[in-house]
Amino acid sequence: MVYEELDKLITEMSGENASDDYWYDVGVTDAMNLLEKFSETNWELLGENIIDKSLEWQRKLAYCLDNECNMYELNILISLLSTTDDELFEICIDTLRSFTNQESKKMILDNPLILQRVNNLLLHTSSLPVKKMLQDFLSKIHS
Repeated sequence: MVYEELDKLITEMSGENASDDYWYDVGVTDAMNLLEKFSETNWELLGENIIDKSLEWQRKLAYCLDNECNMYELNILISLLSTTDDELFEICIDTLRSFTNQESKKMILDNPLILQRVNNLLLHTSSLPVKKMLQDFLSKIHS
């Protein structure tokens, strides 16, 4: 099953012997190719198991989800936004910037805690790239 292939790929790339360079050079593309082959059953398995995965696994997955028309991806990203980890939250928000259709925007806007956390992070981050990304996200969601 394709879900198991993705799980194995990300797990191997999340280990202590894994190279971040290799992940961004090869692993991301491989993971995105696998996600394109996902069936409804694969998406359901991913949705059921995502919370049990390591933080690094979740970060790597969130980085790969960018199909703005895929509601499965949107739901997984929204579920990951409940994290207390700022880096995972920022990756999810960065990825959500590509979800610009009206249905996606509505799902995000219907979750006021997301916007509250984005605004809070915007006020407290000193990183200019993160601020620009958060501002861009808000701009796209409200357009």
